[in-house]
Amino acid sequence: FVESSCRSRIFWMKLNKLLLQGKFFQLEINDPYAGPVLLDEKLASRCGYVLSEDVWGNPVFRASVLGCHVVNEADELFSLTVNIKVSSFSNMRAAVTYTYPMYCSYSSWASREIVCEENYMEVSVKTDVPAVSNDYTLAWMSALPETQNVAYQLWQLMFVSPSGRKRITVSDAAKLGYSFNNTLYRVYLRAPYHSNESDISMVNGVNMNMVTSTSMYRQRWLLLLIDTTVSCPIDGISFTDTTLTWTVPSVIPTLVLQESTFLSKNILMGIDDRIVVNPEEKNYLLKHNETHIGITVPIGAEGGKLKSSISGGVYGVIYSIDLFLEHTWTDADWQTTKYTVIKSITTPFMPQIPTVINNTLPEERLFSIAFGHFLPDVSLVAITIGKVPFTLREAQHHGFKIYETPFSNRTKGFILEVSFDDPYVLREYVNRNETKYTLLVNYTISVDLEMTLYYHSAEVECVIADIKLPEAVSYCDEENLYLSIPTFGLHQYWNLYLGNKLLNRHIALTNGYLTATNTTHLVLQIPLFAVGVVYEEVSFQKIKARFDVALRKVRTMETLQMFSVSCSFNSSSFIICHPDGTVTISAQMKTVPAIDMSKTKLRDSSCKPREYNEGHAFFKFHVTTCGTSVRFEGDHIIYENEISYEKETLPGWNIPTITRDPDYRLTVLCYYRAKETLVLGAFTSDPSTSPPFGSGTMVPRSNIAVNRRVRQALNVVSRVSKDESFMEFYDPNVAILKRPVEPVFLEVELKDESPDIELYLEDCWVTGSVDFNSTPRWNITVDG
Repeated sequence: FVESSCRSRIFWMKLNKLLLQGKFFQLEINDPYAGPVLLDEKLASRCGYVLSEDVWGNPVFRASVLGCHVVNEADELFSLTVNIKVSSFSNMRAAVTYTYPMYCSYSSWASREIVCEENYMEVSVKTDVPAVSNDYTLAWMSALPETQNVAYQLWQLMFVSPSGRKRITVSDAAKLGYSFNNTLYRVYLRAPYHSNESDISMVNGVNMNMVTSTSMYRQRWLLLLIDTTVSCPIDGISFTDTTLTWTVPSVIPTLVLQESTFLSKNILMGIDDRIVVNPEEKNYLLKHNETHIGITVPIGAEGGKLKSSISGGVYGVIYSIDLFLEHTWTDADWQTTKYTVIKSITTPFMPQIPTVINNTLPEERLFSIAFGHFLPDVSLVAITIGKVPFTLREAQHHGFKIYETPFSNRTKGFILEVSFDDPYVLREYVNRNETKYTLLVNYTISVDLEMTLYYHSAEVECVIADIKLPEAVSYCDEENLYLSIPTFGLHQYWNLYLGNKLLNRHIALTNGYLTATNTTHLVLQIPLFAVGVVYEEVSFQKIKARFDVALRKVRTMETLQMFSVSCSFNSSSFIICHPDGTVTISAQMKTVPAIDMSKTKLRDSSCKPREYNEGHAFFKFHVTTCGTSVRFEGDHIIYENEISYEKETLPGWNIPTITRDPDYRLTVLCYYRAKETLVLGAFTSDPSTSPPFGSGTMVPRSNIAVNRRVRQALNVVSRVSKDESFMEFYDPNVAILKRPVEPVFLEVELKDESPDIELYLEDCWVTGSVDFNSTPRWNITVDG
């Protein structure tokens, strides 16, 4: 509970903070004559006491052996009794009192001893009369006239400060916070820092608090004048990122009047109440020269304490250490002076940004992150995963693993382990077959004895190839193409596209596809002549057809894979309307008796079949040729032609001639969506690589009366206006220079006067030539 020692004529007592936790305590000084006296700040600085805490938080009491209530036996044996009162209540009721006596033996007094404590300065001087020196200083001689007024058989003090001289009695000095007394062999003066009689002066870059005084005593023929000047450093502390340095002047002019006779004898450093014998072994540095004594301590070194702190929402550390310096020197005036300074040093707040170390194990699908480095006084109190807060107990119950781990530099960290498959881990499909897992963490830590919390967020990512791209199975029957595609990941990672259109249920039904889904696969049935089928080869004997579906990423629309089914079909009768306006027809014309297929033709009699046999004729032509007519119905453009067979007279058996009447006719129709067709020249070029968007029908012996006109090139004129008024236009043969951000004022006019023709302006672009398919091309308007 209590430890005590005697070091350099100072009582040193330390209380154990663990036994005082949650309790209140007071100290009383036992006066051998007056009884217990409660220790307070005013009494402490006047009587030579210090009550503080060491760097570990243990209460520390120090007392000078020349203190007010110390029992002194011949300036060699000293004793002091302290009452330690402990209570569970702040008003100290029901307190338990522990009486603790301390003893100190000290006989190796120097002629002058100076102690610089935290709250007082003390100088003590031997009273044996030294030999008279011939070196009278100006200050000493100027004090002589004042001695004529010294009271008889009474100690008096004379202070010299920038404001002048002040001579007062010892009792009056006590009222100002001073303490003066004499023992059997010594006289001592104790002074508070920054009194009215003190002065601040700088010595070799260090500010010193100085009280210049002379103690005077007169009895009969004896006039005793004693120099009781004292000077103590009040700063001299400097810091770097890694060290602290305490500097004290080697020679203090007010204490050494004849500097030429100054000789440094011994310099010691200590921590708490212990002398450090070999400072370099503990990485301390004790240096001195003619002007300075310096002690340099690495921040975090043994003997001090690093303490965590939180300031302005930032985590950092503070280092504290209790040092003392003992300097012994000689000079002609004082023979030997022992100068002791006790200093408690605390660094400024040093921010320490915690780090997050990513030790994630992709092969185990496990986030493992270390959060550090922290001092032992830091505790992890909560975490937030994503936006969900957890106490440590809740986190452990959920399945997160959280534990502490030590680091090599006497710090610690906190390990957090979270499975990739935890519902609070964010998942994002990236690249072709990879998933990016993201763990968002917000740590909440607290520091012992501090109510402030510190928050630190971290984001850890890991990308692994754990997704298998689907593989389609393709097959065909006599009339359909089939694709069987795994459903895993569809609409989550990928979508199926037909060209640039999302292949959903509506598109499938519109285009005549049939879909069936089970637990693992989507089966897509595509009729041979459905929209989207690509005809790689069309001949009289067979059709080679292909159907393509693109697997694209949901977000970026990037094509990852093409699923294709390709088969060859035998078909007796078909019509295919290609996107470039090419029409291929395999017409079956069954007549009795059979007709000569070589004599069939289209409206333009020069358009004959390319191939034929007894029952079939194969035609291939463009919708702008062979007498093809065009009309509009709703949102469709319909191109129409006829396959016909001329009247002919056939030989008969009994009657000379037989006449076939009427002519044989087969109407063929191609339907195109009007919004997908601007002018015929804008069709895509290669029908074997572009999916058709036209559908065709063949109507035998059509007697439907329709308004037919041959599709001609549209009479369209376009001009570029110089401004939005459309009053002045650029010459069509002059190059127009425009920056990308400038508007283009475009006018398109349909000159055709037919009431059946309307102008739909959808997409306009610019190319370097009159070829619609030339590249590069730059869009002017898109989708109107």
